[in-house]
Parts: sequence; C-alpha cells; structure tokens
Amino acid sequence: MQKSIRVIAAVAFSSIAFSGCGEKNTDKMPLNSSREVTSGGNSSEGHGKSAKTALLLWDFENGKQPKELKLQNATAEVIQRGSGKALSIRLLSEDNHTSAFSFEPEGTWDWSAMGNFAFALDISNAESSSVHLYVKATDNEGRTHSRSFVVPEQSSATYFFEMKGPDLAVDTGIRSNPPSWMSEYQDMIYRWGDKSLNVSEIDSIEFSVAGVLENKYVVVDNVRLIQPESLDEMYLVNLVDEFGQNNKRDFTNKVHSLEELREASERELAQLRKTPLEGRSRFGGWALGPRLKGTGYFRTEKVDGKWSLVDPDGYLFFSTGIANVRLANTSTITGYDFDHALIPARKPGDLTPEDSLGLNRVPDVAVPTRYVSSSLRADMFTWLPAYDEPLGKNFGYRREVHTGAIERGETFSFYRANLQRKYGIDDDKKLMEKWREVTVDRMLSWGFTSFGNWIDPGYYQMDRFPYFANGWIIGNFKTVSSGNDYWSPLPDPFDPLFKERAYITAEQIAKEVKGSPWCVGVFVDNEKSWGQEGSVETQYGLVINTLTRDAKESPTKAQFVRLMREKYGDIQKLNKSWGVSIDSWNDFASGISLNIFNDSVIKDLSIMLQHYADQYFRIVREAVKHYMPNHMYMGARFADWGMTPEIRAAAANYADVVSYNYYKEGVSDNFWHFLKELDRPSIIGEFHNGALDSGLLNPGLIHASSQADRGKKYAEYMNSVIDNPYLVGAHWFQYIDSPLTGRAYDGENYNVGFVSVTDIPYSPLVESAKAVNKNLYQRRFGSM
Repeated sequence: MQKSIRVIAAVAFSSIAFSGCGEKNTDKMPLNSSREVTSGGNSSEGHGKSAKTALLLWDFENGKQPKELKLQNATAEVIQRGSGKALSIRLLSEDNHTSAFSFEPEGTWDWSAMGNFAFALDISNAESSSVHLYVKATDNEGRTHSRSFVVPEQSSATYFFEMKGPDLAVDTGIRSNPPSWMSEYQDMIYRWGDKSLNVSEIDSIEFSVAGVLENKYVVVDNVRLIQPESLDEMYLVNLVDEFGQNNKRDFTNKVHSLEELREASERELAQLRKTPLEGRSRFGGWALGPRLKGTGYFRTEKVDGKWSLVDPDGYLFFSTGIANVRLANTSTITGYDFDHALIPARKPGDLTPEDSLGLNRVPDVAVPTRYVSSSLRADMFTWLPAYDEPLGKNFGYRREVHTGAIERGETFSFYRANLQRKYGIDDDKKLMEKWREVTVDRMLSWGFTSFGNWIDPGYYQMDRFPYFANGWIIGNFKTVSSGNDYWSPLPDPFDPLFKERAYITAEQIAKEVKGSPWCVGVFVDNEKSWGQEGSVETQYGLVINTLTRDAKESPTKAQFVRLMREKYGDIQKLNKSWGVSIDSWNDFASGISLNIFNDSVIKDLSIMLQHYADQYFRIVREAVKHYMPNHMYMGARFADWGMTPEIRAAAANYADVVSYNYYKEGVSDNFWHFLKELDRPSIIGEFHNGALDSGLLNPGLIHASSQADRGKKYAEYMNSVIDNPYLVGAHWFQYIDSPLTGRAYDGENYNVGFVSVTDIPYSPLVESAKAVNKNLYQRRFGSM
C-alpha cells in the first residue's frame, strides 16, 4: 500500500534557515515558504506521481548555485529544464578516486522542530549507467550517519534520508531495516554510523562516488525536508515466508510452491556441464597458451610484464571465481533461546570462529527449554518448523554475535532447508554431497577457474575444481589496537603464544588440504584493522596506542622501546628529535602519549609499524611453509579501509601473493598506484554488487539498479582486474544471498549471491560471468 508524504509548511529554526530560493535567513524566524513539488523531477514538470508539499531548502529557480554547495573533484551549473531550473552536477570520477558534492552551512542547521523527518531531493540520471551515491550526514559533534543508494540509468525519482524517526532507535539485528515510511519515494539504505545525530546542529550533508571507472552526471532539484504522513507499524512483522523470501514483495524468481522450486532446479540441472570449458587445462588454465614449467602445484611467474598464476601442469592461470561457498553464513537469528546451562561451552583451543563452523545445533536435551528471547525477531517469521520435523535439521545456535538485537540464540538456515526440499534428501551426508556436486558443475558451466576464500572443506578432496584453503589465528595471545578494531583487536606477534597458535592453525589447514595440488594457496586471517591512510592518527594508530602501554604487559611495546633505544641511545636525543620531554627510558617504557607529530616522529612511527608488520607476516609465512611447503601463502586479505603502506610492504615481503578486498566498481590507478611500486602478484579476495529487485532489503556494499545492472557492473569490475598486469585474479563475495533478516553473526542482509535463498541462480549475473570467463585468457594474454 502506497501512502503520500507531507512536509511541514512552517518550522522555526533557531540558528540558520533557508528560503525556497536558497538565500540564507539569519534572523531565526519561522520559515513559511512552502510550495507544491512533483516528486522525481523539476517542480514545473509532471512525472505521473502525486504532488508533495515541500519545505524547500533549494529549488534553484533563482538561477544561482547556493553558497552552501561545496564541490570536490566535481563541477556544477544551474540549467534550464523544461519551464524550470535544476542543478546539473558532473562528478569527475574517471580521474579521481573520490568525487563529491555537499551542502554545508556557515554555521549549523537546526532541524530539531521537525519531529520525524527526512532530507529529500529529486535526482535525474539521463546516462546509460547507474550512479551509486554514498551519503553522509554529520553533526557538530563529528558524529556521522552514512547511507547509500543507486540512481538507475535514464531515471528520475525522489530519494530520502531518514534523519529522525522511531525506526532509528530500533536494533533489529538486520544491517538495514525494511522501510517504515509508507511512501513511493526511495529510501536511502543504511550503511554505518550513528543514527542518533544531533539534528539541532547539522554540519553537512555530503553525496559522493568512489572507485568509479567513469565520470558520473546527475541533475538535482527540490532539495527539501519531508515528514511521513504515516508509518507502517507492522513493517517488521511477518517479513519472511516459508522459503526465507520477502513475504511482502513480489519479484522475479520468487518461489511460491515446492513444485516451482523443483521445476526450476530440474531445468537448470539439465544444462550443467561437468568439465572445464574448451581450451582449458584440467585445472582451468589456458591450455591454448604457452606452457611453462609445471611443478605439480600452483605458483606465480611474471610473463611478458604481467604477473600470472601457473597451474600445476605449467599452464597460465587466472583465478576467477566465487568466495564463501559454505553454509556457515546462511543462518539467521530467530529470536528464540534455551537454558544456557544446557548449551555446551566452546572447546578450549578452537581454531575456527563460531560463525564459520556451520549450524552448531543445540543438544536434544536443551530443545524442551526453548523460549522467545526476542519477540521482535520471532515475529519476523511466518513459519519455522518443529525440531522433530525433517526441516528442523536446519536449526543451529550462536553463542555470541558481532552485532545484533540479541547477544546469542537460535538460528535457522532457510537456504539449507530449500536444498532439502528441492532434492528431497533428508540425510545430511547425501544432501551435502549433492550440493557440492551441483555447485562444482555450476562453477565449470559458468566458466570460473577456481573458488575463492572460505570454501567448505568438503570440497578440498573432490579433485574437480581449484580452491583456496583458509584459516584463522585465534587464541589467548596478547593483542594491540589500531583504535578501530572493527572485527577484533590485532594480534601481538611478539607474544610467543601467537607463534604457537599460528603453527597450530597451519598444521590444521595442512591436515585438511592433504597436499592436494588442487589447492591454489592459503589465506590466513581477514580484514584486520591495521590502520588507514588519511591522517597520522589513523595510519599509525597501532603504534600510537601501543606506546601508551607498559612494556611489561605488551611484547610489542617492549619491541618499540628496544628499537628507539637502539636508534637514539640517550633519551635526550629522542626528546630533541621528537620535540617532547620524557625523563627516562623507563618512563618511555611505562607508557607515553603523543599528540604532536613532527617529521621525525612520523618517520619513527613508520619504522615501528613496519617492524610490527614484518613480525606478523614472517611468522605466518614460516608456519604455512613449515606444514605446506608446496602451497602459496596468500596473505591476510586487506580491506581498503584497513591498510597502510607499511603493512602492504610487509605483506609483499612475505606473501607469495598479496591479497585485497575491494568493494568498489572497478580497479584503476587512482587508488591502485601502489601495485606498481610493490610489483608483486596480487589478488582481489572480495568484491560484489546487488540490487533491490531481488526482494532483499539491502543491495550490498555496491548498489546496482537491477539484476541486469548487476551483470553489467560485474563485467566492468572484472575487466578492470583482467587488464591490470599485477592482479592475478578476483573473487566475488559471495555464492549465496545473505538471509533476508541478516546473517546471524552481524546482520548482513545483502543481495550479493550468484544464487538466491531458494538456490536459484540470478540469470543476468550468470550470463555476464559466462561472457567474461569465456574470453578471460584471450583478454589477459592476447595472442602470445
């Protein structure tokens, strides 16, 4: 049901207000200027949608750019459009990693009298490519609320950023909730940050693009504040149907019955192949290309100025495939729990985080104690089976979560339940064998050459398809902090226990791989918060924070003390160089705080960070090579928000292939210039995109306008990787869509799968991958 939105026509602003034509009003007077605005375009043009009353901030009818408009790597002009005017913005993203436009007052905006409200604007895109925009609202205390949305190609619509409302105070355990506003406008998707901004002192609203391969163009009009006419009080109730799909929307490939599910499966299975594409080696290498030395295992070699993987038989190999092919992340929190005394504790010395272990079903003795721990979560589901039903095998348990509405509780995997339904197999072993067989057949049919990271170890000994093994170094060793610690604190690699745990981890991986030549390499750890370029505090936070600690409690701090004593000898020499006053080396060892950073300090912070990173990567490499001397060490998969030049250099010194996760629209020198400096084989461990026409609530980290646009963006990203001489592959994250109500660990609810929760492939994405993969080696290596 669609409802209209109204905007209050008179609001008192206590600091800065704006008239409809964009002139600043500094007299703290009521803003009584209201007008009818047609959603999705210029106020003078109709677009077939009902008119909305708006409290206009800017409509550009005076022909001037507002003083509050700020541009970064962008240009703007007011243009005539029909009988009215609008603001045309060109984002110069082809030559810049980030391009942005923002609205920033000289003081702050006071929107506290608005009640429940949103910031809204009309955006048109006449180009043939969609535009994914990141949005940040910031208040005077520096808190940021971040969202994002996509403007489809050749479209015009209204988008809104909810600034204040009851939904913002609800923790649902879903990364982004379904819209609570009953509106035909498109809400911007929550990404991260503080939902409770101080709306009485808003500093800025910024729109940006990042990691885009081409310039983007948008036309903005009718920037305004809006209020909901009504809110949907049932927006979180009965959200999920029996198949794990959106119960409140219809969409392509939605399954309505068991018969539909099985018919779709039978049609697909009849078309799958069981061998690599023609012209490929048994490992998926380029059999039609030059044959190099075959060692019986995967390795790297630079060929005609381009880094390449080489398969065990000596053929050039480029790794294109899908990561996270496992059932571990298909479970969602149900809102039920059990008597905790009956839940076994984790075993001491566990080597795998709980969210990667599978279902973790509770013991039968605990089932009778089941109770509702969160009605908010429990009411989202229209159906859950009984524990004694065949589909009850898909229940699991999480003893802890990263973020969410509850700290622990029961989970359910609708994806696994749908596998059970479609194949009519209740036996777990036979069901998983069927799932693995079909999955490998799909990979070969779609032209992929390997899996990516996080693959169910059940695939390791199939000897049908190359894969990457993985492990985590977890344990009770000491830690350090970069000040971010998004997933967890960083390990202290100078703690002897870290080395012990690294060797135990490598030994376990080796036991799973069993020397298989189908294992391309080994990833260890993932997306650690090493630091981020942009400021001294973020780049060297690990060192700055560790310097505050006592060397008696921190092995890494003790190393930093040793390094500085060896360099300076006399503490007064350090004082002179750093511009500080430290009485003695004992005081330095006890803990110091730095907040002023001259060139000498920064140079020494870099030395200490490099020393830390070298120790981490050296230990992990030695552990992997001790147990798996024939397999490549693939590094720790850097997030672009969690790496620095020092960390990258250390990885390049010790990893056979340096790995990065990069969620943007493509790879270009605007960001990746350091690859040439390192000159090491490198790989993209994760990227993806998604769209809302899947029925899910969140497209993912990169937004596409549709399933067709997902395929287009996939090809653009992959071709940018294939054309880069330092990259030897890229892995899509992930095989299966996130659960509609969020994965159990952290609520991710993204449309980023090659297959849906009902295990039905997204045809446009698959067809795009087929086209890219068919021409993979010819594009990469030409006619050599």
